[in-house]
Amino acid sequence: MSATFVGMPAFPVFPPFPEAAREAVRDATLRGNLRHATHTIRAKRAAAVAEVSDWAALREAGRRIKDHTLRHLDRYLLQVEEAVTAAGGTVHWAVDAAEANRIVAGLVKATGESEVVKVKSMATQEIGLNEYLEAQGIRAYETDLAELIVQLGHDRPSHILVPAIHRNRGEIRDVFRSEMGRWGRPAPEGLTDTPAELAEAARLHLREKFLRARVGISGANFVVAETGTLVVVESEGNGRMCLTLPETLISVVGIEKVVPAWRDLEVFLQTLPRSSTAERMNPYTSTWTGTTDGDGPRAFHLVLLDNGRTDTLADEVGRQALRCIRCSACLNVCPVYERAGGHAYGSVYPGPIGAILSPQLRGTGSAIDASLPYASSLCGACYEVCPVAIDIPEVLVHLRERVVQGGGATRGGNKVVLRPAKGHGAERAAMRAARAAFTHPALLRGGQRLAARTRRFRPRTLPGPGRAWTGSRDLPEVPAEPFRDWWQRTRGGEEGVQ
Repeated sequence: MSATFVGMPAFPVFPPFPEAAREAVRDATLRGNLRHATHTIRAKRAAAVAEVSDWAALREAGRRIKDHTLRHLDRYLLQVEEAVTAAGGTVHWAVDAAEANRIVAGLVKATGESEVVKVKSMATQEIGLNEYLEAQGIRAYETDLAELIVQLGHDRPSHILVPAIHRNRGEIRDVFRSEMGRWGRPAPEGLTDTPAELAEAARLHLREKFLRARVGISGANFVVAETGTLVVVESEGNGRMCLTLPETLISVVGIEKVVPAWRDLEVFLQTLPRSSTAERMNPYTSTWTGTTDGDGPRAFHLVLLDNGRTDTLADEVGRQALRCIRCSACLNVCPVYERAGGHAYGSVYPGPIGAILSPQLRGTGSAIDASLPYASSLCGACYEVCPVAIDIPEVLVHLRERVVQGGGATRGGNKVVLRPAKGHGAERAAMRAARAAFTHPALLRGGQRLAARTRRFRPRTLPGPGRAWTGSRDLPEVPAEPFRDWWQRTRGGEEGVQ
């Protein structure tokens, strides 16, 4: 079964997570690449975080700043628009991917250019900007090394921080040798798979694009409401080139990236680099506010993107996904991601955060959306490492409830239904039976007494669909006496036991 996505043309058709994961786990090379990369990154992150004595306080501060901003997002977004406009920039509002793509393409065409250079941006991947620009006759060049590898290899990103994590050095060398010449400067003769040579090949390939480009496109890690300042953090320097050399800069930013004030960056510029690249600080932190005569781009456009975020904000449990600062720490500790890889999630947002974010941002119900909340063992490792304390397991369970109940959300005035995947009928029946028991005390009491009196007949495994559950778990022992009966016998009544 496949699903067509709205606003994510980089993943046009994708099966439910179990089907995609089944194929991924059979790929020994992929699993080896993922195991090596995730174990290395998370070990370095743990060491970097351990250096900070007040990490728990920073984590809590980040959570509170994000929650405060989301509660007052309407006010802060208007403040951003006012500040950016006052600084010489232009603000555009995009309700969905289609509108954002039209705005960006129109701005590029207005310059008369047919090429753009790009800073790594999850938001532009989310809306499928590269594909849209290509259809409009505009070539977009990725300049982040990992994104360049993905683009040259006609591939899809599989990790938030390291999009080409599923590739090893030999595969990257082969991609450079075969594809670089089709996009610009070819790879050097005799290119090997040593990191230094691969990085140098990419640098030479990209330099001509930096020097030639007149339009740059970026996202932003943060937008400071009080000044209208945008912030991009990176490790390579390609972002600095894209942000300063072109004559026109267009930034596509999700509305949840706003923070109220400059002082709030003090928290995130400590937690983000340690959680993502295990660095004490990012090698390159670029900030810009509007335009400045004789320095940087002459025209700046900020495209504020909704694309399902407002509707996510309306969900009291699910909205915490909007705290995400895209560090990818949750991916690196997730046992499911480590084995299945990012492509199985059918989204530019893979891993645990993608399992809760993608089903809330998409504009249609689909088999992949219904399966993503189940792409987790609920071990809780993702919550433990999240620098803004997103309780991903809580949101996963919340979304599972919506799937089982056939619940809906509101997006653009239309009901969005997350339809349960095949095989969930038995689970739905079990949940309805549990609801009936818990809402009728007499029925619950009778069921408990019956279970206690027949406990000697308790099976070791469950029949039918339950066999998969008991295949790796023991059924709990049934007590000889229900708690309610014990309480009545020892306390002389049932007062306080409801």
